[in-house]
Amino acid sequence: MDQVSVEHQPDGTFSVAVGSGPGATRHLVSVPVELPAALGCGHVAVDDLVRASFEFLLERESATSILRRFSLNQIADYFPEYPSEIRRRLAKRRTPDADKRAR
Repeated sequence: MDQVSVEHQPDGTFSVAVGSGPGATRHLVSVPVELPAALGCGHVAVDDLVRASFEFLLERESATSILRRFSLNQIADYFPEYPSEIRRRLAKRRTPDADKRAR
């Protein structure tokens, strides 16, 4: 699987790079404030949620097929299993700065 790097932006969005070199893709992702808790993932840092969400997407489509700009809550529109799967994946993960919401 391609390397996924996530960087919080000053405007509250996340810049996500998938892969490196000429085949790399870049994406701009927003995360609605209520979404982590609604997904049952309020215990992890938002950047970890974004990274895990891209890992989920990359298991289902190529990086070039992922929208360049989207809101994380749109994933369930394309993949109805996303909420339950991301909850399962992150259930045991806890990050020290989970309460620090990058907003």
